[in-house]
Amino acid sequence: QVQLVESGGGLVQAGGSLRLSCAASGIIFRDFTTHWYRQAPGKQRELVAFISSVGSTFYADSVKGRFTISRDNAKNTVSLQMNSLKPEDTAVYYCRASAYWGQGTQVTVSS
Repeated sequence: QVQLVESGGGLVQAGGSLRLSCAASGIIFRDFTTHWYRQAPGKQRELVAFISSVGSTFYADSVKGRFTISRDNAKNTVSLQMNSLKPEDTAVYYCRASAYWGQGTQVTVSS
């Protein structure tokens, strides 16, 4: 059974930082492209970043230069370091690998 579990969300002031982590069981992250998405209230879910099986990365323009995605193969986790957070980054953040999604973690950035 595959399970993805996000953690690290919370409430932070604008300009602050958070580090999200996605831990997997039943799937090996290094064999897949792993994505971070987010969904703000009333908006569609949007892709934030991904890291491929070979380590290539992609970032949405809205987070480029502020967010960094990384993978720890030993721990089988994928992290999203979020710096210089803005109120518009407020959303539920989800990780996805193949067809599998986590349950999401709430990030709230206050102004």
